[in-house]
Amino acid sequence: MYVSRQPWAVQVGTGLVSLRPGTDAMTDMPRETSHAALIHAVAASRDRAAFAALFSHYAPRVKTFLQRRGADAAQAEELAQEALLAVWRKAGQFDPGRATAAAWIFAIARNLRTDALRRARLAVPVPDPTDDPVPPPPADALLAADQRARRLHDAIAALPEEQSEALRLAYFDERSHSDMETALAIPLGTVKSRLRLAMARLRAALGEDA
Repeated sequence: MYVSRQPWAVQVGTGLVSLRPGTDAMTDMPRETSHAALIHAVAASRDRAAFAALFSHYAPRVKTFLQRRGADAAQAEELAQEALLAVWRKAGQFDPGRATAAAWIFAIARNLRTDALRRARLAVPVPDPTDDPVPPPPADALLAADQRARRLHDAIAALPEEQSEALRLAYFDERSHSDMETALAIPLGTVKSRLRLAMARLRAALGEDA
């Protein structure tokens, strides 16, 4: 994938697509259909605008979901980042015949939380690791993804360089935290700190509650 120096311009096929505010072919779709279409766009062409829309919509909701399942704020934020990174990597596995976009994404988050509990050897009931969907958030909590994506583009452009670089490595170059530690030549704790600070700035810019 080639990315130009123009903010939020991505190579799709043989053309360079500029993510200009106000350009969205999905405006008239039902919200759930729009989210499914965004996932298919990521799977088909690694569409960064589609991923940005999914990220800005679901990241804070996944964090809240994980906190309600017992994760503390720092772990919930880290697992939410991993869940959205899994969406980027596994978009081709999404099957709208089996689950809605929201249910699929929240199932990924739920399974990551279960894996984290196993690693910590906590004495909690461990469900069968299947892809059974979990209930999506209430309909009145869903917002238009296209409007949030435009705001996200502006918020990322305003981030300090080291924080925007950390986001790029994690979500667009598909680097793990340990890979980022090596690539940036900084401690793992600093990698996680930059990502947390970047996420906090994005939520503040988007008007999300901390």
